Amino acid sequence: MSRNRAAAMPSTGQLAGHQPLPEPLWFTVLGPVRAWRGDAEIDLGAPQQRAVLALLLVRAGQPAGIAEIVDTVWGQDPPATAVNAVHRSIGLLRRALQPELTARDSGRWVVRSAGGYRLDVDADTVDLLRFRRLMTQARTAIADGRPAAAQLAQALELWQGPIADGIGADVRCQPVFTAVEREYLAAARAAADLATATGEIETLLPAVEQAADRAPLDEPLQARLILMLAASGHQAAALDRYQAVRGRLADELGVDPGAELSAARDEVLRPPSPQLPPARAPEPAATVAPAQLPADLSTFIGRESELAEALALHSGDTGAPTTVVIGAIGGMAGIGKTTLAVHWAHRVAHRYPDGQLYVNLRGFGPDAQVMDPGEAIRRILETFEVPPARIPADLDARAALYRSTLAGRRMLILLDNARDTAQVRPLLPGAATCLVLVTSRDRLPGLIASDGAHPITLDLLSTDEARQLLVRRLGADRVAAEPEAVEEMITHCARLPLALAIVAAHAATRPQLSLEALAEELRDTGSRLDLLTTGDAHTDVRAVFSWSYRSLTPPAARLFRLLGLHPGPDISALAAASLAALPARGVQPVLAELERAGLVTEHLHGRYTLHDLLRTYAADLATTDETGEQRRAAVGRTLDHYLHISYGANRVLNPVRTPIALAAPQPEVVLQPPTDYPQAIDWFATEHAVLLASIDHAAAHGFDAAAWQLAWTLTDFQQLRGLFDNEIAAQLVAVAATERLGEVTMRAYAHGRLAYAHTRLGRFDGARTHLDLALDLQRETGDAAGQAYVQLNLGMLAERQGRHTEALGHARQALDLFLLADHRRGQANALSAIGWLHAQLGDDRQARTACRQALAVFQELDDRSGQASTWDSLGYAHHQLGEHAEAINCYQQCLELIRELGDRHGEATALTHLGDTHQAMGAPDLAGKVWQAALEILDDLGHPDAAAVRVRLDG
Repeated sequence: MSRNRAAAMPSTGQLAGHQPLPEPLWFTVLGPVRAWRGDAEIDLGAPQQRAVLALLLVRAGQPAGIAEIVDTVWGQDPPATAVNAVHRSIGLLRRALQPELTARDSGRWVVRSAGGYRLDVDADTVDLLRFRRLMTQARTAIADGRPAAAQLAQALELWQGPIADGIGADVRCQPVFTAVEREYLAAARAAADLATATGEIETLLPAVEQAADRAPLDEPLQARLILMLAASGHQAAALDRYQAVRGRLADELGVDPGAELSAARDEVLRPPSPQLPPARAPEPAATVAPAQLPADLSTFIGRESELAEALALHSGDTGAPTTVVIGAIGGMAGIGKTTLAVHWAHRVAHRYPDGQLYVNLRGFGPDAQVMDPGEAIRRILETFEVPPARIPADLDARAALYRSTLAGRRMLILLDNARDTAQVRPLLPGAATCLVLVTSRDRLPGLIASDGAHPITLDLLSTDEARQLLVRRLGADRVAAEPEAVEEMITHCARLPLALAIVAAHAATRPQLSLEALAEELRDTGSRLDLLTTGDAHTDVRAVFSWSYRSLTPPAARLFRLLGLHPGPDISALAAASLAALPARGVQPVLAELERAGLVTEHLHGRYTLHDLLRTYAADLATTDETGEQRRAAVGRTLDHYLHISYGANRVLNPVRTPIALAAPQPEVVLQPPTDYPQAIDWFATEHAVLLASIDHAAAHGFDAAAWQLAWTLTDFQQLRGLFDNEIAAQLVAVAATERLGEVTMRAYAHGRLAYAHTRLGRFDGARTHLDLALDLQRETGDAAGQAYVQLNLGMLAERQGRHTEALGHARQALDLFLLADHRRGQANALSAIGWLHAQLGDDRQARTACRQALAVFQELDDRSGQASTWDSLGYAHHQLGEHAEAINCYQQCLELIRELGDRHGEATALTHLGDTHQAMGAPDLAGKVWQAALEILDDLGHPDAAAVRVRLDG
């Protein structure tokens, strides 16, 4: 056993109350990322896998979403294959932790959870969780007046270096890791404070000194260490430490020591005072124990994870400071910040016997009268019966008196509805025995950065939580009687607690009204906010939203209104700039203001979203405050942004495709198109849902050219990803738009794309209908190449239906037409199809000849997609001839190209064929692994081809 592991891993005897399992696992992340099975260290693989494991470890048994893993491991510039790389890393980690697993097993430790992955661990398995458990035990002991030095020393000794050491500084600097480092420093400061207060310096000095060496610029920790050294009789070492820190501050930061560090030096230099008898403690003043918390709602439901996080903060499980911000990030209007804060406060109020204070700071409200912090302090001081004459007029002096009044008291302070950090900071007590809860629509970044506040993100209720809310207010029988109406009500209220409460109130006051009737009233988006009113400004959705809106500067208010015109579901900063005709650099501060006001959420880096009801509210404002011309111009700029970037990205994906002509974009449109293949794939993947919505949006608002052109730009990406249902939806809009415009050629193209998608999905009747329409239109235009592509599609349809001879006839007709049109790429496509069909008919030698001819043309044109498809056909021909080694080589060539292209359906097809060849060679285990990989892709795509692969695996 290594020395580091011996220091980090608890012995079986240490794990009191737990029976040791055979070959137990032990993970470390407080230092290098390592794992052991019994006494043997596990090879965790490449740094990328270690980074994924490190994130799961610091998540401490909570799930990490795929997007979070990608953002953490790759930062702002992930590769196009990042998601696949995550899945591969998870699979490799699972097999490293449990070598007996097969490729199909998920194993015991890394499990799927909440759309991501979770490491199923506890404090007997991970050093971080053990550290937190020891810190909790120490805090409990301190509160009860029991010794705690040993537990603090054990907790600090678990740290063997910087968090997740060895996985790369760019990953370790992510907030999820730096937050754990702050826990370490907070624990070291707490140990130093305890040592100084109790005299247990020798027990804790080595751990505190080690922490100070790792954080040489942390002045509060260095000051505490200096005092510990002096108190243990090492004045010279204390002064040497001060001089070293002073020099480092000057060299690295260009600053002098702060007040705390200077005070520590002065304390070391101060001569000892003569021993005097202890002064008699003054008689305590009359005790006031206020109990100001609002009533806890009897209908409170859900919020289990947020409440657990909050209670963990209170009990010290995360080592976080006692100042906590609720809803600082996700705290939009009506989300339930106050409800959760009040419920939490009631749950822990008994731990604060000196009282509970509640102040509504009126940061956002109907009268716009924000409470001055000095006025809030005055009211609190009056609660403690401080005479008015003793309350200073100056804010700083008043805040000092407030802190003095609370010194030594165990108080809970709920500061509700704060406007910003400046309003809250004077209300923070100095006593560590106080718990402060703050709610705000503002993110309060200053409070988090400078005052150690811990943000708790409040999101919308889950569907189950929303249903339970209605059950609590309407009764289980009434909700159970109309389940479909209940689901619709939840959807239309967008799971916003305030909206659901209002709808429940409408239903409760009208018991004769069916829930279906109420759901029908909510269906009308235009009048939905009218229904969500109560006559009370504090519980009217539109009024509550307006409090945040009125706080905005004019540029932010305008952008918010225009966001109501965006098709959604989210928007990038550049698209927002185009929407509002703002420069790229000028939009970021405006978005930040909207986020601080709780009106938008940056749910992914650089991408913003609005709650559905906020979107409706914004659209209402746009209708009343923007002219029709202004609204149309904003929609046009947005469509120009998406169309021109999408077109540029498509040209990167498929540079040999016949181009189309676009009108010039409006001058205010911001364009930053992708410049290489991975960027293009990543852009399409990120914007895909927005692009689909934009196609419908364009058609609905009279931008028919943009509608079919956007559909045109999406075809290659959707084919690569196997998104054929999306392709059908887009091309149906394109058919209608081109018909309105009289664009015969592009209408024929759209019918052809519809036929192709229907064929790939096995919907053969629909495919034939669209092919007949496409062929009629192409003949009307006299376009030989267009007719040839329809013939290729007819051949693919016949082949899918098992009519291979008929399919070969269509492919030959296509080749003749392509030769007539002198269309080289089309000729290669036809030759590739002819080769594949010869292989299907058993004429494998002709198949190889045609495929090699096609491959030569595709290589000449640098058409990688065509090359990949032809390598697959050539591999199939070799397989049929029993030339298995040659077949495997062809499939590997195909897979290399296809993975570069990101063609997931094509990858699954090639893997299926590769598995067939391995099976034919007598390697069933290898075939099973390859088929399993294909099945995972097809299942992820929801593709019907999955059934055939599953039969291979089951057979």
